[in-house]
Order: sequence, then C-alpha cells, then structure tokens
Amino acid sequence: MHMLFRIFSFLAFVVTYVAAETHTVSFDNRCGHGTPTLIYQGKIVSTGEPYVSDGTLSGIAYLQTGYCNFNGENCTLVETTLTNPTCAGCGSSTDISLIQPHVFSVATGFKYEGGCDGSGANCGAPDCTSAFRESTDTYVQVACQENNVNLVITFCA
Repeated sequence: MHMLFRIFSFLAFVVTYVAAETHTVSFDNRCGHGTPTLIYQGKIVSTGEPYVSDGTLSGIAYLQTGYCNFNGENCTLVETTLTNPTCAGCGSSTDISLIQPHVFSVATGFKYEGGCDGSGANCGAPDCTSAFRESTDTYVQVACQENNVNLVITFCA
C-alpha cells in the first residue's frame, strides 16, 4: 500500500510538472537608448531583462525614453496576454496600441517564439497600419493558440 501511494504521488508530480504553464517576455532594444519596461499586475517586473511567468501573464510593455508615463502614455505600447489555450480561440493575444493617450514614440515590434514562431507585428512609423488606433481595430491583434509561448519585443528594428 505504501509503495502504491509513492507511485501515485510520483505520477501526480510528473503530470503537474509537465502541465505547468510558463511564458517568457524578452526585449531586443536596438535603439541605443531608453529602458524596456514590462508592467504586470500594476508593477514594473522588468527593465530589460527576460521576465518569466509561471502562469498566465497579462501585461503592457514600452520603451521608457523619459517621456512615457507609468502605463506607457505618450509612447508606443505593446499589450499582451500570454496564456495556454483551454478552448478554441482563447490562447495568447498581443497587439501594438496607439490609442490615445498612447502615441508613436519608437519603432516597435513583437514576435512569438516557442510556438507560433514568426507570428507578430511591427509598427515602424506613426502611420503604421499594424497598431490599434481605435478600440474597434481588433484585426491588429495577433493570436497564438499554442502552449507555453514566449514573446520577444523589439524596439528600433
């Protein structure tokens, strides 16, 4: 009986470990200035170093150039939710926002890695068509329906 308990405990650990959700947000700042900033749950969790989340991550990111407010106002904003899909169409989603009070500040792009490789968007100029300008511009959202997907955000590419 004791051996059976050990086997079930081990199997439960393995299943939990294999099923654990994790996502990493990384930055590639090619501008030569500014500080990449990632905000999660109202706190700055990264100023350029990779950030690993052991579960769903819903956050915002921008390049702090000295003109951005805490929530990225006055700058180009990346909005992301990285989550393992539990139903059709309910996985990760990322976009670039220029909805006021956000404005174009630097060329900004993102791409998924570790799943949906290559999917992403770039906004290289104030008139780019790949960014939200109105809340109804949902066509600019880039979805990924794969587990444990990561995100690389690039500035000045």
